[in-house]
Amino acid sequence: MSASSDQFEVFPRLLHLRRLDPARNMRRYYRMAIESDLFGKSSLVREWGRIGSRGQMLVETHSDEGQAVNALMKLARAKERKGYVR
Repeated sequence: MSASSDQFEVFPRLLHLRRLDPARNMRRYYRMAIESDLFGKSSLVREWGRIGSRGQMLVETHSDEGQAVNALMKLARAKERKGYVR
């Protein structure tokens, strides 16, 4: 196996989080995915909203995949602190 294929196994390229709180009528999701573009850069695609709805989307472009993975992991930690679970 090459080093790049090992990285895919260690670092997530796709992450689904959700936050459910029936007492507050809260049913939210947060999805993050790392995708490559045609110009050799990597993007962190973020989608969020109420479960069952279309939600919103934001695309962050990073110069390489490592930076995109770092951004995904940092954002995942912040969301988990707010109560989102995998």
